[in-house]
Amino acid sequence: MSTRAALGAAKRIVVKVGSSSLTSLTGGLDPARLDALVDALVGRRAAGAQVVLVSSGAIAAGLAPLQLRRRPRDLATQQAAASVGQLLLAHAYSASFARHGQGIGQVLLTADDMIRRSNYRNAQRTLERLLQLGSLPVVNENDTVATAEIRVGDNDRLAALVAHIVGADALVLLSDVDGLYDGHPRDPGTSLITEVDDPAELAGVSVTRPGSGLGTGGMATKVEAAAMASAAGIPVLLTSADRIADALATTEDGPKVGTVFRAAGTRMGARRFWLRHAADVRGALDLDDGAVEAVRRRRRSLLAAGVHGVSGDFDAGDVVELLAPGGRAIARGVVSYDATELPHMIGRRTRELPPEQRRELVHADDLVLL
Repeated sequence: MSTRAALGAAKRIVVKVGSSSLTSLTGGLDPARLDALVDALVGRRAAGAQVVLVSSGAIAAGLAPLQLRRRPRDLATQQAAASVGQLLLAHAYSASFARHGQGIGQVLLTADDMIRRSNYRNAQRTLERLLQLGSLPVVNENDTVATAEIRVGDNDRLAALVAHIVGADALVLLSDVDGLYDGHPRDPGTSLITEVDDPAELAGVSVTRPGSGLGTGGMATKVEAAAMASAAGIPVLLTSADRIADALATTEDGPKVGTVFRAAGTRMGARRFWLRHAADVRGALDLDDGAVEAVRRRRRSLLAAGVHGVSGDFDAGDVVELLAPGGRAIARGVVSYDATELPHMIGRRTRELPPEQRRELVHADDLVLL
C-alpha cells in the first residue's frame, strides 16, 4: 500500500493544528477556521475512524481578551494568556463539535507527562479510554503551568508522541503552508516536495521560514516531528489547515495534497519509543570501544568494565546516554545505579565487584540505540 493510500485507510488518526491556523492577532479565535477544522474531523470520524486532535492556540487565543498586541516573551504573561485562552479554546471546540453531536474530552499535558514513565502510561490509558467511549480527545500542552516546555515546536513533537501513545495509523500535521517546499514557497522556481521516503533526503533542503508571530513552531519542527513519527512506523501528511477536508479524504488513493512521509521504520514498543524520544536524560556514561561493540552490534547489556567516565547527577532508574569515544551518543538507557556509586565501579570486571554490585549498569532490555 502506498503512503497516501495508507493515510486514506487509517482507522486511528492524530491531527495537529497550530495557533496561526485558528487565530489572528486582531480577532483572537477565528470561528470560521475552527468550524471548518471540526467539520472535517467529524466527517472522517463518521467514515469510521477514531480521531485525536492536538491543538495549539491557548496563548494566542488569550491575546485579544488581554489586549496584548503580540505574543508575549516573558513566561508569566505567556501563562496568563494561556489561562484566559485555554477556556476560550475549550469552549469554542465544545460548541463547534456540539453542532454534530460529537462529545470531546480535554487532555492537558506537559513535557513532564512525557518524560516520566508513569505519567506517560497514565496519559496512554486516559486517551485510550476516551476513544473507547466515543469521545474525541482534544490535546494541548498545559501552557498555564508549563515552564521550559513553552518552546519552539513543542506541540509538533507532542503530536508525534501522542500518535505513538495511541497507536495511530496516521499523523496529519497542519500548517499555514500547503506542504514542504525545496525552498521558500514564495521564491521563484521552488516546488512542492510531494513525498519523502527518508528524512535524510532533506539534508540539503532549507525548512526554515518566518513565523506568523502567533505560534512557536515552524516548518523545521514539523519536519522533525514527521521524521520522529515515520521512523516509528507512522505515515505522516504535512499540509495546510485550509486543505484539511482534502487531507482527511477517504478515497482509495488517499489524499492528493501536501507532503507525505513514508513510514520508514517498524512499530516500536512504547517503552523504547519513550526512551528514544521522550525521556529526560539525566547524565552520561563514557564507553570504551569494546563496550560500544557490545551494545551496538551484539545488543548486550552494559557492564562496569566497559565504562571509563561518568557525568551528571542521576539516581538509579533515571535515563542516561551512552557515549562512544569522541562523545557521540550511541544509545540511551535506564541506569541501575546512582551516579555517586559508579566512580569506584567503572573499569572493573564483574568478578572484582562486591556481590551486590555485579548486575549490569544498563540492561539490554532497557536500552535503545540512537
